[in-house]
Formats: sequence, C-alpha cells, structure tokens
Amino acid sequence: MRIVAQRVSRAEVRVEGKVAGAIGRGLLLLVGVARGDGPDQVERAAHRFATLRVFEDGDGKMNLGLDEIGGAVLLVSQFTLAGSIRRGRRPDFFAAAPPAEAEPLVTALVEALRERGVTVATGVFRAMMEVDLVNDGPVTLVWEDRPEKQGTGDRGPGTEKEKK
Repeated sequence: MRIVAQRVSRAEVRVEGKVAGAIGRGLLLLVGVARGDGPDQVERAAHRFATLRVFEDGDGKMNLGLDEIGGAVLLVSQFTLAGSIRRGRRPDFFAAAPPAEAEPLVTALVEALRERGVTVATGVFRAMMEVDLVNDGPVTLVWEDRPEKQGTGDRGPGTEKEKK
C-alpha cells in the first residue's frame, strides 16, 4: 500500500462535476493498493494517519494531530500509485491490486480511520475524479507498507533483485 499524504487547508473531490467529498483543514490521502496488500496494511495505515503529528503548534513545530486541530481526512483511491515508470515510456500497473481486491481494502481503511475518531470524506472508487486542494506548507509525505512476501513480479522499488 502506498499513500501520498498532503496537509491541506481545504480539499474536495468531484465526480461528474458534483462534489463527492470535501474537507477543511486536514489531510488529503491518495491511496494506492498493491497486489498482496491486506488487513495488516490497512491497520498500520489507519494507526499512522490517525496519530500523525504534522500540524504546527504555537511554537511552529509539527507537533499536533488531526484530533488536536479538529481536522479531517479526504481519502481518494488512486490505483496509479501502485504503478511503475522504471521501464519504457508507458506506466506499468502490474503491481496494482485488481478492483475486486482493492475496493474492500479502501473501504476498510475509511472505516478503520472512523473507528479511531477521524472524520473521513471520500471520493468514488473507480470513478474519474477531479481533486482540488490547497496544500498547506506545502507538506507532502509518502507512506509505503509492502507485504513481507509480495511475490507479484513487481518491477518497482523494493523488489528482490534491487535488495541484493
């Protein structure tokens, strides 16, 4: 699972010109589910982002979490995050989980965040979406959690060949 997190002043996602989800201050999470991802990645991601301290305190230090600033999450599924551009001129999406595997994990991540008290708005799975945001800082972080033995033939970073 690969997640790009952006600290935002506001963000919204539109589908067919209509707002599907919107937040004020908080985190925009672009979520890419890879083959082999499962409940372990969901739980670790939910814990990470529900407790992440990336908002400035009175001293200007990143020391506050979503709960302390009254923030929310806008979670947008983005299968292209599991893609690779290491070879050729066209992206390779072999490592991306098929929709039937990815959608339940995205839904589980939304629910796991909500269970931790996070307000979550979402896009629409498999829809063509427009994301509008004001990146605050800008602060953009990438989080990745790969299954121990993925075995997918992924040619991207972290493959067995690259580890040797």
